[in-house]
Amino acid sequence: MPIELKMPALSPTMEEGTLATWLVKEGDTIVSGDIMAEIETDKATMEFEAVDEGVLAKILVPAGTDEVKVGTVIALIAEEGEDADSIEAPKSDAEAKPAGAKAETATDDSSEDKQKADGEASTEQDRRDSDRRKVDKGGDEKGVDCREGERWSKDAKAPPAPTSDGERIKASPLARRIASQQGIDLSGVSGSGPKGRIVKADLDGVEGGAKTAPAETGKAATAPSPALDTDIPHETEKLSNMRKTIARRLSEAKATVPHIYLTVDIRLDALLKLRGELNAALETREIKLSVNDLLIKALAAALMEAPKCNVSFAGDQLISYSRADISVAVSIPGGLITPIVTGADSKSLSAISTEVKDLAGRAKEGKLQPHEYQGGTASISNMGMFGIKAFDAVINPPQGMIMAIGAGEKRPYVIDDSLQIATVMSATGSFDHRAIDGADGAQLMQAFKALVENPLGMLA
Repeated sequence: MPIELKMPALSPTMEEGTLATWLVKEGDTIVSGDIMAEIETDKATMEFEAVDEGVLAKILVPAGTDEVKVGTVIALIAEEGEDADSIEAPKSDAEAKPAGAKAETATDDSSEDKQKADGEASTEQDRRDSDRRKVDKGGDEKGVDCREGERWSKDAKAPPAPTSDGERIKASPLARRIASQQGIDLSGVSGSGPKGRIVKADLDGVEGGAKTAPAETGKAATAPSPALDTDIPHETEKLSNMRKTIARRLSEAKATVPHIYLTVDIRLDALLKLRGELNAALETREIKLSVNDLLIKALAAALMEAPKCNVSFAGDQLISYSRADISVAVSIPGGLITPIVTGADSKSLSAISTEVKDLAGRAKEGKLQPHEYQGGTASISNMGMFGIKAFDAVINPPQGMIMAIGAGEKRPYVIDDSLQIATVMSATGSFDHRAIDGADGAQLMQAFKALVENPLGMLA
């Protein structure tokens, strides 16, 4: 019996990934610990290590395949004494069923209900058909299609199934629903599924007529974004897993987290002076502190002084942390990642600097492990190096706050009742107002400002 290799969950939140590269080929002898493939998650490219031994008999998912669900069988390994050449790829559910499979029928005059698309009807589909027949006979007035989330009623218009010549169109239920909503005539669409079945992917780029509203509460459905139709020279690029995740998480954050923003102006002169002195002392150890290293330490220390901001909102619970793990926003090719400096409140500046450089370097190479970028109690995002004066950052749930750092610049500033020139930056805290009150957020901003302007306090 061959051993099934399944798409692994390389992080607690991973649902799918891209099988980037196979590092072995069919016929190779596999030993436990061998690196078999590289798998691209939403944040990094990680190595897939073998735990079983034998001969790689079949590769079922080729390199470069996107959106491979966790748990999908991607390869087969022949055990000792098993002939690898005789192992065949398992048949899909659709191929395993007989072509003449029929759904259960309740009436003799419904020929359409007697025919399912070449055995591809599932138990769930049979249940739906049974419920629909109940409606036709005066039974339940409403039901819910649990598989597609589509509400239907007795008066809802079902998408047309047969063609004009009486031949049934073979299409998945999801493809039928999309066709109905977008006004697409399925009779003119070629199917790429088993036995010519029309699936969702076949409808991409197909133009339809007027959109039809779903039967739920009579409200118009939101039409999907149309493909760009322009004569302007351009090129298109498929979204990476990372970009898809960024889009999803930021949309969720702005839609579900009520943000409150608090901004303070902070003098940097004392911090810059201390940084110069520390770098001179650390030169023999080849450690060079950045301004951001000191700001990470300042935020961590401020969270300890304002613990009501070192929290996460969790539905009917509020999680308070006794340690400050700071997520640091790092720009990498194709997106953004937030490696974590754990326990930044108790680490020295030299340790923070060394750790940030290591994390940022491996982040840009896609070599971070999930625990190095998932979690954290608060975040910091510094765009000062780009000359950005101030900005409002989006909270990274389930964290309760993020600090946005602007550029330090020479500004007129009142010092000891006289107008002078000082190096000043603007810092804006974004807070989850469900978990953090405005007064508590203000306390954190006050503590952060005090530590940056009197930096020796963060070294105590």
